[in-house]
Amino acid sequence: MSKSYKRVLITGANGLLGQKLTDCFAADRAYDLLATARQPTPYNQTASFGFISLDMLDRQAVKELVWNFEPNFIVNAGAYTNVDGCEKEKDLCWKGNVIAVENLAAAARLVKAQVVHVSTDYIFDGKNGPYDEAQQPNPLSYYGRSKLASENVLRNSGEHWAIIRTMVVYGVAAQCKKNFALWLAGELKAGKQVRIVDDQFGNTTLADDLARGIYMLVNKAKHGVYNMVGGDNVSRYEFALRLAEVFGFDKNLITPIKTADLSQLAERPMKSGLITLKAETELGIRFFSLNESLRIFKKQYTEVFGE
Repeated sequence: MSKSYKRVLITGANGLLGQKLTDCFAADRAYDLLATARQPTPYNQTASFGFISLDMLDRQAVKELVWNFEPNFIVNAGAYTNVDGCEKEKDLCWKGNVIAVENLAAAARLVKAQVVHVSTDYIFDGKNGPYDEAQQPNPLSYYGRSKLASENVLRNSGEHWAIIRTMVVYGVAAQCKKNFALWLAGELKAGKQVRIVDDQFGNTTLADDLARGIYMLVNKAKHGVYNMVGGDNVSRYEFALRLAEVFGFDKNLITPIKTADLSQLAERPMKSGLITLKAETELGIRFFSLNESLRIFKKQYTEVFGE
């Protein structure tokens, strides 16, 4: 293999973001891509790349894979992201969000690979967002605490790391779990009434846009913390109205409610959002506006589920 190739290992490759990342890197012949997930086969069947099943909690298996493949970059798209589930299954949450990252960081040191790790706005309390990369974290939930702990694992691991903070990631991919926009589009398409909170604010993020940002960060071999989210900060209710408008669904099906009405286990950041000026300036990227993202999402949605 030519020395000009860079090797990229993607973990959590069968998730929504993982599949978008495999699309990005598989399309660039400058990269030798190996994707991993717990499952025995890749869900993404539209791109060509190497795949191996991997349990990220098996420290020895992680070390052996990294030692043998010798990646320049390890992009970690794996996580336990069920926010309320994290309150009930703290041990599973910690293993998936912290121990797995410890194993990746330890393996990365063997070959001096850079770990690019995806984090979240839930490390903040949502009292005075939107936030830039330098603001002090104060997580409200166990999920937020676990993700902050994973960031600290990398900060303490050496100099070869980058942390990508994002939020409300949505999109369409093979066998992916229901995300907010997928669920919402399905309900409205079926003519069902939905109740959406109007007091939680933040940036909704198309997974394709996030993957593009991470791909550009790897291209430029940047280190440090970068916010990567969609271009508009809106309430979840406003997002629902805009989605209905783009799809041509009945907006009268959408009823605004308050977060307190849901009696959720985990406390949510209310006035959140992330400022992307650093990524835009240093990576030369412009993140999609909400309407741009929704138009792309509609195209992908109708290709899979029909009009």
